[in-house]
Amino acid sequence: MDLEVDITKKLSGFQLRVNFKADNDILGFLGASGSGKSMTLSCIAGIVTPDSGRIVLNGRVLFDSENKINIPIRDRKVGFLFQNYALFPNMTVEQNIGFGLPKNISKAERAGKIEKKILNLHLSGMEKRFPYQLSGGQKQRVALARALVVEPEILLLDEPFSALDEHLKNSMIVQLKEDLMDFRGTSIFVTHNMEEAYQLCNNIIIIEEGSIDAIGNKEVIFNSPPTLCSAKLTGCKNISKVRKIENNILEAIDWGCRITFNNDIEDRITDIGIRAHYLEIMDKDEDINTFNCWIVFTDETLFRRIVYLKFNESLGAKKDYHILWDISKEEWDLVKEKPLPLKIRINPDKVIQIKSKQ
Repeated sequence: MDLEVDITKKLSGFQLRVNFKADNDILGFLGASGSGKSMTLSCIAGIVTPDSGRIVLNGRVLFDSENKINIPIRDRKVGFLFQNYALFPNMTVEQNIGFGLPKNISKAERAGKIEKKILNLHLSGMEKRFPYQLSGGQKQRVALARALVVEPEILLLDEPFSALDEHLKNSMIVQLKEDLMDFRGTSIFVTHNMEEAYQLCNNIIIIEEGSIDAIGNKEVIFNSPPTLCSAKLTGCKNISKVRKIENNILEAIDWGCRITFNNDIEDRITDIGIRAHYLEIMDKDEDINTFNCWIVFTDETLFRRIVYLKFNESLGAKKDYHILWDISKEEWDLVKEKPLPLKIRINPDKVIQIKSKQ
């Protein structure tokens, strides 16, 4: 099964312009709020009509502006899991699940389809309950059952974890992964959370202001983000403009240091980044990429310490730092006793190289 989307839609502030293909897998759509992720889902589902373009699902043309084709929502074979689940408060679990089933099927067939989803999604015993009597996880499973009972060819998931606390979210991601194992169609999972995208999806599209910024396997996107936007959305907090000094040396303009690489660097490199947990502390200047660093200030999270560092010069104004370092509290207990300046190494093999867009 596959999906082909090539559409445009004028939105407030920018033009949505997406062109991609998806197969029998979970495709992640990662982007900031308001970037066009949910609007893309709405266009695929038929809730919103694109201004132009074409949408094809398993060889069936759902939308074609040139040929004036626009298949109604009910005929698209699309399952939609909304952000807040959108369960009807005055309907029981079984009524909610069966809401989207065709009216012309027999009562026995309707009951059979509902019962099958109740069993598959572990909702037995809850058939007569109303949404207010369900936990967050149970509500999600009811919404998923409702989306799947119509036997869709594609499943659209619009930020289904955004309203959940961290503990429930983690368990629900695991549960959703299991629930989707039996679904043989295409799934598109929309989120602004990079960890959710990484856990659930094999391939990821990064979208920025209505346009696809990066697309590919999640390992490639996270390990070597090709653009500034994709680097930031995948969690890189240390980014600097660069100037090429020699074939294998870049000056990190925003960090005030030079980094020597193990091979020649392309002329198109405009920025570099390094993830905060990749910085290394050394006992002495053992490497040309080891720099004297002063601690400007630190910030504490629940289990880790964020250390804000300044390269090659003593302290200036408060919070005037070059780079941040993310370490465990146990490592911080050792670091804080060391005399300044610290010896911090930037491993060139861990540096993200970002090229200018052609």
